[in-house]
Amino acid sequence: MAAYFFDSSALVKRYAREVGTAWTIGLFRPPTANRIYLARITSVEVVSALTRRVRAGKLDQKSAARAVARFRRAFAGRCRKIEITETLIERATSLAEKHTLRGYDAIQLAAALMANDERILGGARALILISADEALNSAAVSEGLAVDNPNHHP
Repeated sequence: MAAYFFDSSALVKRYAREVGTAWTIGLFRPPTANRIYLARITSVEVVSALTRRVRAGKLDQKSAARAVARFRRAFAGRCRKIEITETLIERATSLAEKHTLRGYDAIQLAAALMANDERILGGARALILISADEALNSAAVSEGLAVDNPNHHP
């Protein structure tokens, strides 16, 4: 069993067909028993990304509604959420400054690092950040995280 932290750029691939969708879905399959970590804020980002696809004409309303419902079920049950705390925000602020990250990317990275720290302190293996954002991936690598980009898995 592996552990993965998904940012929204990767997670949305599970709900909207694009490069990396099949690979991303595979990481969620029950037989893998993978642990999936998400920042609490990811729910806003994923729902926003899916509904924006409707406005852009890339996804019809019915498909988007089904995707949002599937995401909400997974978010409520399958995924381990990292809460947005004052400590996380302080760490994200430092990461934004250090790596010139966008605000939510810094929050995603801080959440991934905190989840990883918790796993290592508990004697578990390090997690892997799954993100399609190259700037975030670069910052994560420099912070010592393993990363994988679903765009590299057509």
